[in-house]
Amino acid sequence: MKAPDIRNTFLKFFEERGHAIIPSAPVVPQHDPTVLFTTAGMHPLVPYLLGEPHPAGKLLADVQKCVRTSDIDEVGDLTHLTFFEMLGNWSLGDYFKEDAIAWSWELLTSKDKGFGLDPDKLAVSCFKGDDDAPKDEEAAKLWEAQGVPKERIFFYGKDDNWWGPAGEAGPCGPDTEIFYWIGEGKPELKPGPAEDDQRWVEIWNNVFMQYEKTAGGTFEPLAQKNVDTGMGLERLAVILQGKKDIYETDLFSPVVDKIRKLSNVNEPDERAERIIADHLKAATFMIADGVRPSNTDQGYILRRLIRRAVRQARLLKIEYPFSESVAETVVSEFKDAYPELDREAKTIREELLKEEEKFSRTLEKGLRYLQELVQKNGQKITGLDAHHLFETYGFPLELSLEEIFKDSEKENSKTFEKEFQKAKKEHQEKSRAGSKQKFTGGLADHSEKVVRQHTATHLLLAALRDVLGDHVKQRGSNITAERLRFDFSHPEKLTDEQRNQVEALVNEWIREDLPVTRKEMPLAEAERIGAQMEFGHKYPDTVSVYFVGDPAEARSIEFCGGPHVERTGEIGTFKLKKQESVGAGVRRIKAVVE
Repeated sequence: MKAPDIRNTFLKFFEERGHAIIPSAPVVPQHDPTVLFTTAGMHPLVPYLLGEPHPAGKLLADVQKCVRTSDIDEVGDLTHLTFFEMLGNWSLGDYFKEDAIAWSWELLTSKDKGFGLDPDKLAVSCFKGDDDAPKDEEAAKLWEAQGVPKERIFFYGKDDNWWGPAGEAGPCGPDTEIFYWIGEGKPELKPGPAEDDQRWVEIWNNVFMQYEKTAGGTFEPLAQKNVDTGMGLERLAVILQGKKDIYETDLFSPVVDKIRKLSNVNEPDERAERIIADHLKAATFMIADGVRPSNTDQGYILRRLIRRAVRQARLLKIEYPFSESVAETVVSEFKDAYPELDREAKTIREELLKEEEKFSRTLEKGLRYLQELVQKNGQKITGLDAHHLFETYGFPLELSLEEIFKDSEKENSKTFEKEFQKAKKEHQEKSRAGSKQKFTGGLADHSEKVVRQHTATHLLLAALRDVLGDHVKQRGSNITAERLRFDFSHPEKLTDEQRNQVEALVNEWIREDLPVTRKEMPLAEAERIGAQMEFGHKYPDTVSVYFVGDPAEARSIEFCGGPHVERTGEIGTFKLKKQESVGAGVRRIKAVVE
């Protein structure tokens, strides 16, 4: 079964059971500053899991684009990915464990309406209980009712069978995971499918959101019980297509084939090919959703992915420029499922080409600098020097080793690498400490300060459009309890006069104590009345729109899932603190409300 057929089978199955099919959200979270990227299907739906009514109703299904960056250095093996797709179905206070488990089993095993997997090769796990929540005997009994023998039902703790919030607080609960046997012969059940046995592959996770983890660390029952499921498209494709790994499936093989055609080495370097395929696929989707290479936040990750791909291309002796050619294959293969790739194809090519050329120049500078050091100091060059090169120029450790150590001197390079890794670790620890401080709080916890700052971003966008022009569009936001950060399209720095005008307008609207109201309406109607939307974001047929001021003469009309203050007078005083560039044609404002 090809990947498009897998997506369609999943969505059709749940559509026939009353679920509205919603589009994938962008890979950059719209209202969750605790993470850089959408790492799971739940992120775009957090407000609705907490009780906010979703415009499409209580039953939803989607295929969500996800990016996870914790294992970038591991990409290149047979399992790790940066970009992946998550199939998910959702119940927002409607059905719960019984229907979720029954439908999961039917979809997986039915040959007519589902994927036709062998029931004898499936095993499941449930939550074994702890001081926070009891053992999930209910889920286990429901699996038995579907025909799963007791010996294929396992119980694990929070590390394996509990879905926690993405940040410090939020909806959570026990989950039940479904595993499929890909080993030879009859499935072996000892010690269990989750015990790091590579022959058992986790293919689906059903999360039963019964609790909300508070900021104080306690677990309180949710007023609205939800079901949140996630099934990795890539893992399922390996099984349904009878492949050995994800790179052999049709989700990657056309991209790998393209890279192999561009390669100029005699023997394929599969690890290098996989890194390039994964990283440029992720980069293509990121750029389509508005991310641009930079030295901070999402832009830094994008830059790192592109540069790592360029480094691997050097090993394959691929001629520059090459990244836009690989991206064209990604666009061609995925544009039917994600039309934004086709719409942004020109921008994708331009951004990749610019970054590839920039890094190629960086490599040349780094090589010259390193050669000067070698000429001057010889083997006195240390791993600290290499780390300085890495941080200053983005110059990879592998290139430093190639330039400094001959094959006969590889033993001497071990101390060099240890020094580099030590310096890198110290740098990462400092970065993590800064990141943790930066992302404390956030919209997901709905604190009073964050809600006030969130509503202020709506006024800020309206003021920017009044002062600068209608070309201004939102390109992202990041809101913590300490400050709001707002990215928007504009080609040049704001003058002092323009800054003052924007700040004055926002505060004028705050003093007017305008009402803030929410309405659900058809997408076409919202577009007709001029509701502002975030660049790159896809919306369902029915949307939630917030009006600041009387709807007939509103100061701001904007697509949004909330939450907001009831009147602008609750916001406080708006102060514009800083502005900066975050890429070609994109500006960033940092501000606070007091």
